[in-house]
Amino acid sequence: MRSRFIPLLFAALASLLGPLPAVAQDAGAQARPRVALVLSGGGARGFAHVGVLKALEAARVPVDMIVGTSMGAIIGGLYASGMKADDLEREILAVDWGGLFNSREPRQLLSQRRKEEDFELSPVLQLGFRNGEFLLPTGAVSSRSLEVLLRRYTLSTRHLESFDQLPTPFRAVATDMETGRAVVMDRGDLSAALRASMSVPGVFSPLSINDRILGDGGLVNNLPVDVARAMGAEVIIAVNIGTPLAGRDTLGTVLGVTTQMVNILTEQNVQASIATLTPKDLLLAPQLGKLTSADFDKAEELVKIGNEYAGTVREALALFAVDAPRYASWVQARSTQALANADRVGRIGAIRFEGVSEERAARLARALEAEPGQRVDVPKIEADLRKLAVSGDYERIDYTLTRREDNGTEDLTINLRENAWGPNYLRVGLDLRTDFQGQGAFNLRISHNRHWLNESGAEWRNRVQLGETLGLYSELYQPLTNSSDRFVAAYVDTSLRRVELYNDVGQSIALIQRQGIQAGVDLGWPMGLLGNVGDMRVGLVAGHRKVTPELIAGVEPQDLVGTLNWNEVGVRGAVIADQLDFANFPSRGYRAEGEVVLGRRSFSGVATGSGSFTRLEGTATGVKTWGVHTLNMGARFAYASQIPVGAADEYALGGFQQLSGYRVGQVAGNYLLFGRATYYQRLPYNVGVARALFVGGSIEAGNAWSERQDISARSLRAGGSLFVGADTGIGPLYLSVVSAPKGYTGLYLFLGRP
Repeated sequence: MRSRFIPLLFAALASLLGPLPAVAQDAGAQARPRVALVLSGGGARGFAHVGVLKALEAARVPVDMIVGTSMGAIIGGLYASGMKADDLEREILAVDWGGLFNSREPRQLLSQRRKEEDFELSPVLQLGFRNGEFLLPTGAVSSRSLEVLLRRYTLSTRHLESFDQLPTPFRAVATDMETGRAVVMDRGDLSAALRASMSVPGVFSPLSINDRILGDGGLVNNLPVDVARAMGAEVIIAVNIGTPLAGRDTLGTVLGVTTQMVNILTEQNVQASIATLTPKDLLLAPQLGKLTSADFDKAEELVKIGNEYAGTVREALALFAVDAPRYASWVQARSTQALANADRVGRIGAIRFEGVSEERAARLARALEAEPGQRVDVPKIEADLRKLAVSGDYERIDYTLTRREDNGTEDLTINLRENAWGPNYLRVGLDLRTDFQGQGAFNLRISHNRHWLNESGAEWRNRVQLGETLGLYSELYQPLTNSSDRFVAAYVDTSLRRVELYNDVGQSIALIQRQGIQAGVDLGWPMGLLGNVGDMRVGLVAGHRKVTPELIAGVEPQDLVGTLNWNEVGVRGAVIADQLDFANFPSRGYRAEGEVVLGRRSFSGVATGSGSFTRLEGTATGVKTWGVHTLNMGARFAYASQIPVGAADEYALGGFQQLSGYRVGQVAGNYLLFGRATYYQRLPYNVGVARALFVGGSIEAGNAWSERQDISARSLRAGGSLFVGADTGIGPLYLSVVSAPKGYTGLYLFLGRP
């Protein structure tokens, strides 16, 4: 009896002098050595930790403390907060990891302004301009969704003063990016600590906590055995899933060399930690083969490998196991502590914003569903954060709940950090087409967007185009009063291009130069929440256009013997609705837009006179996917009265998927009808430089007529294409065979939007 009393006495003294574990233990449990679980970083490979945790539970191994780095910190921190291994596995497998790190919210949730930019330029290549410098995003991917996920899972810990008060005491390791030293986080915001520990250089932007810039802990201590020793651990179970060094074949690129350098630094500190392990400790190293730190879509496989590997060392795990009653007591103590932490949800008190001005905060607050007095509703708060994220203005959007002891409410604080590379955003895009028969075109497009010109949310958007078409577009967008979602937009659009005209049998008869300038002002209303469905506009528009013949074959048309000028003034109405999931190669959704202009036109030059005119145009696209098969249906109609010769290219067909097999602009007239059915399927290849590869084909029919009486179904023209496509960082790319019965058959290369 005395031999059992002495260890209990020493254990009691140690508990008074050192940190108390959160999990209560019975007298028999105190006699065993204190076991620490140390989990290394390794990106997606860290999912194997979940499998190891499942094996530890099956072997009845109680863990007294957990220390983790990077993904090891995330898995370890969530387990320490009270989650069971099965809960962790279920939640991990339910996450859409492929979309979790996207730099923006799903396209359907974006405002119409952001969606329209996708049809102008690719959203992938973007840089910013700030204080006279061109800047790139600080992270290759967004951590916003990961932060929301971690916040949800750790919400029950928000009132704890120390990580020692978790159901299992915990530490996370990060790197001070200014000093290069390890930072051991033992208190504060658990969600932020986990996120900071996984700030992989070049992937996630560092996180600022307590005035320190924190990066991935793997740089300095990827297997933090020493931290566990400092917590009082007597025995270590260390799990190393770090990425092994790559082979010579990967060192031929800058990215490959950079990745290898980080892996070398990480591996060196891991080996130093392993060297400190004693014969009493246990090192587990699941064999993950060629699975990499980026294989988040292999979560199920990684969990299985970790579990099966741990199952092969049952005899070693048995050295740390306890009998069933003692293990049940340990589990019950963890559950009791987790329930005690979770049972403190109240009502929202005040709602505050951090990181933005008071005026902007007042405007942003109107978009929130959460209100003071409501009970804390996590899904509603997360939905509010998504609304704020759709603007793309913030690299970090997070929230905290702080309990007020005076009335028991929870103050909701929304933390925003503006993009360090904004508020001026630049994008570059290309249009390129060739039929490999001597006809082609090239356009370089550069866009500039200045967000938040004022605190009411004004934007200035500019676009320059160089190549076949010279163009300049500028728009100033100003939201109206604080109590309304309406907006005013003023714009100017200028262009200069050469247009080739064709006769009825497809022969080129003229080359003309066309110049134009158009200015207008619109009053608009967003449709849907924050305008994420579309918008409607009405306004005034005025323009001047000029057509100058450069080369005419023969004597026709007679109207092109000299320069023609005309002015237009009118009233414009437009509506657009867009719910496509991707601008290029969408898999589901729809897009529809229509425009009508009514006004007067006056001519000068080779023709004079004036009169009223009408322009009407509409397009629609609907997309549905069945398994790997996608059907994309499109239609277009247009009507214009009194179209001058040389202006008809506005309502023209020809070119890839716009009557494939006809030259661009070859079919033109006052009346236009067009329909297209496109089939494609995504190929099972990942080429890195493209979102995806596709193979498919299209069937197209349509025509344009000068007079209404000429319109008939028998006069419709047909065309089609077979293509291989890719959604690249600079736009959609197609290599296609095109054919039309009354056109031509040939090879076509197209970069840009058809």
